Amino acid sequence: MVLSLSRAKENPMLVLGDAHASDPDNRRALFAAYRDSGEDVALQLGDLIYYDLPIPTYFIAGNNEDFDVIDALRHGRLESSSVQNVHLLASTAAEVCGLRVGGLSGNYAPTQFDRPRTNLHGERRRHFVKEDVEKAKQLEDIDVMLTHEAPHGLPVSEDYDVGCQYIDELLEAVEPDLCLVGHHHEHAESTFGDTRVVGIAPAWERYYHLDPETLELTSHETPSA
Repeated sequence: MVLSLSRAKENPMLVLGDAHASDPDNRRALFAAYRDSGEDVALQLGDLIYYDLPIPTYFIAGNNEDFDVIDALRHGRLESSSVQNVHLLASTAAEVCGLRVGGLSGNYAPTQFDRPRTNLHGERRRHFVKEDVEKAKQLEDIDVMLTHEAPHGLPVSEDYDVGCQYIDELLEAVEPDLCLVGHHHEHAESTFGDTRVVGIAPAWERYYHLDPETLELTSHETPSA
């Protein structure tokens, strides 16, 4: 990986896996990770379900969210005191700590993939659709891509074959240096082409620091709340 010489030195950012923070114990663990990390900005890999956070957090929607909140964030129309410091990446990108971070929100359902997003209702809003993937594939100069589904080859323990062909296609199109994956509640590492792929453990178990200069991750046990 060749880093731009013009990239200014930045402090590490916090990386958090699935939070499921509607559960009080999980929410306490999430905030313990925020406190212990000491960082000023975070990336989060979905299944957040609590949106009043202590520092700016760039996240992708998972398959477990408050989808009314997610829809409002998608359309930039949410004004609520209970939603603070969250920035949704939904086939969009943001500059974070000198990195260009992209994200694809949602998980895959074959019965919904070819439908227009406007035709998804209720819990079906959890899924990404073809138009979401095609939009994400147009993102340029992405250093880090966030996905809830995994590409093929990530060695996580599930009772089904892990790997989504549309995540494969996304990584082939965008060619990020690093892809961070949620959903599986397990740390795992692989490569896909020239992209390093890391499955992130859930926030109640571990949190990570990401070095913006080297894209190296360091893992830390989430302290007791």
